[in-house]
Amino acid sequence: MTQSTVSLRIGSRGSPLAMVQARTVRARLAAVLKIDEDDIEIVVIRTTGDMIQDRPLSEAGGKGLFTKEIEEALLDGRIDLAVHSSKDMPTFSQPGLMLAACLEREDPRDAFICRKARTLAELPHGATLGTVSQRRQAIAMRARPDLKVVPIRGNVDTRLRKVDSGEVDATILALAGLKRLGLADRAISVMSADDFLPAVGQGAIGLETRVNDERTRALLSHIDHADTSVALAAERAFLAELDGSCKTPIAGHATVGGDTLHFRGLIARPDGAAAHDIAGSGHRDDAVKIGTEAGRELKRLSGPGFFD
Repeated sequence: MTQSTVSLRIGSRGSPLAMVQARTVRARLAAVLKIDEDDIEIVVIRTTGDMIQDRPLSEAGGKGLFTKEIEEALLDGRIDLAVHSSKDMPTFSQPGLMLAACLEREDPRDAFICRKARTLAELPHGATLGTVSQRRQAIAMRARPDLKVVPIRGNVDTRLRKVDSGEVDATILALAGLKRLGLADRAISVMSADDFLPAVGQGAIGLETRVNDERTRALLSHIDHADTSVALAAERAFLAELDGSCKTPIAGHATVGGDTLHFRGLIARPDGAAAHDIAGSGHRDDAVKIGTEAGRELKRLSGPGFFD
């Protein structure tokens, strides 16, 4: 592949899961353009989040650490679009960038990984749960305050090995990622979305580009899954109203059926000792309004100081 044959440049992290997602997007775009997949370049970009392995990201600046360098490449014109796990995207895009499309959402639920029990409820008293997700920690400890939560970082394979080696008794991972990697059989059980509300954007692949890049935006419109994009608009509006970050346990999930959007949201303290949730529905055209109002109501319910 020479520079003259490159039709598009896709920016992506280099993890196995990120590369699966980038190649999926490349295949969809190649079909739209009626070109060989090799004519679309995948540019691997190492992010700050990939480099920090010795502490939780919440202590280093939050989820934007997985997108910062990729967004800089977009703004600099080194790539034409970025492929993100939507749940890793910061609450607000950088000026000049936009979330232009989403692929159809994979199963948004969480998966329970363990060699000693089939469910969270069956874990022995005082068992160790490995996770750096404030949301997963809060919801798990809400049900099981006896658990000892320890931080584990790394890609999916690394975290699975830490369970296999006994470094932790259990972990919880996104089922979507396991499915995309062909590892769905590692899920001992799947957490009900009613009991274990997913993260905002979980299971959705988000495609980001420059606001003024009309060509790329037009191309992405051909592979956009409208229901997923509408659901994500509600979830991200909810997150924006709460000004959510990795330091705040927040869950939010929307589903779209016909013209109706259903939304559920939750905020909690990291130890699960206090939590508030909300549910609502409305017309899909009001997705942003539904998410915003849900966030506003949870702020009212929780009162001042809840996020401190």
